[in-house]
Amino acid sequence: MKIRVNRDVLSDAVAWAARVLPSRPVAPVLAGLLLEAGEDLSLSAFDYDVSAKAVIEADVAEGGAMLIPGRLLAEISRSLPAEHVEIVTEGAEAVLTCGTAEFGLITMPVEDFPTMPTMPPSVGAVGGGVFASAVSQVAPAASRDDTLPMLTGIRVDIEGDRVAMAATDRYRIAARDFTWRPVSPDLAVSAMVPARVLVEVAKTLRGGEVSVAMGDGVAGFESVGRSTTVRLLDEQFIDYRARLTSDWPIRADVRVAPFVDAIRRVALVAERNTAIRLSFSQGQVLIQAGGGDIGRGTEVVECELRGDDIQIAFQSQFLLDGLTGIESELARINMSSSTKPALIQDVPGDAEPAFRYLVMSLRVA
Repeated sequence: MKIRVNRDVLSDAVAWAARVLPSRPVAPVLAGLLLEAGEDLSLSAFDYDVSAKAVIEADVAEGGAMLIPGRLLAEISRSLPAEHVEIVTEGAEAVLTCGTAEFGLITMPVEDFPTMPTMPPSVGAVGGGVFASAVSQVAPAASRDDTLPMLTGIRVDIEGDRVAMAATDRYRIAARDFTWRPVSPDLAVSAMVPARVLVEVAKTLRGGEVSVAMGDGVAGFESVGRSTTVRLLDEQFIDYRARLTSDWPIRADVRVAPFVDAIRRVALVAERNTAIRLSFSQGQVLIQAGGGDIGRGTEVVECELRGDDIQIAFQSQFLLDGLTGIESELARINMSSSTKPALIQDVPGDAEPAFRYLVMSLRVA
């Protein structure tokens, strides 16, 4: 195998594919990045659950395949000078040359690398920006605790040209709806996709259009020469929609940017896992935190309140995760009492809110 490729293109593709490599692989070959040269150069990684493949342009003098330690290749390619890179196989080595820099990397047996999963059938496509926005709004509510896999995923429900995403860690629920282009107008598909994978996909496939594929317990995402597959989680999930619909006798509309800034400032004196207290009254909301060994902080932000005055408290990061998901200038906080969850949503006018975030309140002495 002998190829010549642009340094920046190689570095970007290697970094993208290497992100799925396991930090503690169960077999040495799973730490490898498979390079295959034909008409173009493809770089593949696979850990039996998640696969990633990038295809880039390269001058291929001699085709072939090699398996190289992926994380090491990512570090080397990132540090190379701004010149073209040549990669040549010489016996058990992959010799990488860029300018006056040369590296000889010991390769692993290509035949030991597991067979990459095939991409399931496409079910539709959506703009990368819309996809990335929806994932970034919903993913913070997914749990990081692997003992309950259902809570670590993002629920995706597809009905025709409507897609609904939702996640929960039992303390909050985040949900986002958007439209897309299905392959069939009567399409109906549901799946639980690991949140960490969707987050990575959304970060890297923001440009262009994202094609979504599903089938045989696998989901696939493809855009601009890059593709990812992931094994789906069990489909079991809560009936989250029922929890997001209620009668809210108290409603406060606040401008998102100053409200978020004020919460972040006041939270500086809040000890870990302590509450941010909000006191809503006509025309304003008083934000309070602290009062213990560190100190205390208060700030007032304008708001429009409909209903009775109310004092309510939240875990600060949970509250911020919901507010930073709002894409409109105003956020609406729907409440019924200081001891019950509150629903945060955007204020898009007469349309139904696309993003909804239900968060549990905290009891404060």
